[in-house]
Amino acid sequence: MKNLLILFAFGFILTATSCSKKDDNNNVVSVTGTSLPVVVTTPTNNALDAQKIALGKLLFFDPILSGNKDVACASCHQPNLAYTDNLDIAVGVNGVGSGTARNFIASANKLFTKRNTPTIVNTAFNGIVNLSDNYNPATAPMFYDNRVSSLELQSLEPIKALEEMRGTIFTATTALDSVVARLKNIPQYVTLFKNVFGVGEITADNLSKAIAAFERTIVANNSPYDRFVRGETTALTNQQIQGLNSFKQTGCDKCHSGAMFSDYKLHILSVPDNSKIATDVGNGSYAFRTPTLRNLSLTAPYMHNGAFQTLSDVIRFYDNVGKGQSQNAHVPNNQLDNNLRGLNDNQTTQIIAFLQSLEDNSFDKTVPASVPSNLKVGGN
Repeated sequence: MKNLLILFAFGFILTATSCSKKDDNNNVVSVTGTSLPVVVTTPTNNALDAQKIALGKLLFFDPILSGNKDVACASCHQPNLAYTDNLDIAVGVNGVGSGTARNFIASANKLFTKRNTPTIVNTAFNGIVNLSDNYNPATAPMFYDNRVSSLELQSLEPIKALEEMRGTIFTATTALDSVVARLKNIPQYVTLFKNVFGVGEITADNLSKAIAAFERTIVANNSPYDRFVRGETTALTNQQIQGLNSFKQTGCDKCHSGAMFSDYKLHILSVPDNSKIATDVGNGSYAFRTPTLRNLSLTAPYMHNGAFQTLSDVIRFYDNVGKGQSQNAHVPNNQLDNNLRGLNDNQTTQIIAFLQSLEDNSFDKTVPASVPSNLKVGGN
């Protein structure tokens, strides 16, 4: 941990290099790309240290933050599922079970959350697009609609959300103060916050800083693609290199750009509605943020509402909308994003092979043995 923190303290380094490799026909295929930073940069007011990270981890797994004391951040962001839940739409309040087996308690109201659960893996790098960016973690975009900036602000939103963690015990305006009051009544948290932030410093602001500090340690920056871009020419197969070329040739990189494969902008794609939730028009026009493509094989289903179960389904969708055919009755063809392009079958196979090269399963998956509230670790 000490060495990790030393790395954190020195900010981030982006690595870009050009690599070449011959395909099966002995043709040289050259690609240039950007790997993820080797280390993480942090906001100036939330430097990382071991005690803060440890406190944030306990809070992340402690259902004391939820209205009914039954939902933790980890209820939906499960370490063994790449910090997702593998559900199309998350089940927070009134839920029980893990992963795809998670469902509502039979006697409870069904309050589906509004979106598919995004992974927190690599959210420490949200906002990085290209080498020339002046990346600022304090303004990094969060959620599918970019409605808040920074991991600090993001970490508080689920606590206030009715369907995610709050339930009906608190109101949205009293939720944070109520949770802070709970924490002040738990001696172990009083001690932990004092050690990290000082006397009397159990506040919503410091709660957010601790959780964000933990989340910034959940990184996966050594995928085959990252190693290839850093100079390990054998890290990708010929098919994956061809897939990367197809990815660029078909314009996928117009939106899925940079080290995180996202431009962090909102785009209108016409993703079909999910009947579990009310029609979600995003930013008023079915516009949603370009998601990262990293660890896709670990984080199905896909899109903001979990509309697609497989990468083949996603590629097929993009092929249709790329040909100007809206897949949602609420979105006219002329509103589709101008960057969309169609694909052929060979490109589809290659691109999926390339996307698999963005997988890195080496992130921290450990779970605390207990939490200071003595509630069930990870919630119900």
